[in-house]
Amino acid sequence: MRVGYVVLYVQNPEACLAFWTDKVGMVEKSRKQAGDFAIVQVGFADQNFALELVPLALMQDNPNNLDLATPSLAFHVDNLVATRDKLVVAGIQATEPANHGGVEAFAFSDNEERWFAVTRG
Repeated sequence: MRVGYVVLYVQNPEACLAFWTDKVGMVEKSRKQAGDFAIVQVGFADQNFALELVPLALMQDNPNNLDLATPSLAFHVDNLVATRDKLVVAGIQATEPANHGGVEAFAFSDNEERWFAVTRG
């Protein structure tokens, strides 16, 4: 697994984007639509790591009961199914892989009920 990005659940996505780009010096690395919402990844131009700014309004349903006050780590793997199987065999609770806004992913929980995303990539 490779650390891909950290998800920040934000109240005001545009103001947050402006903060990270205008004040901190990051650049917009990607943008995707999830219904009416834009999910933007920002980071430093010379680094692969990113922050993903997810609007809190998008998470109203919150299917995995994520603690939206805590940032979420997202890991990239080449094989979602094999990685999930390995975690489950180790006794880790994990969701089934599914398509989330165009991203194939699953989530797993640590011993303190924090959830982490695993995406193909």
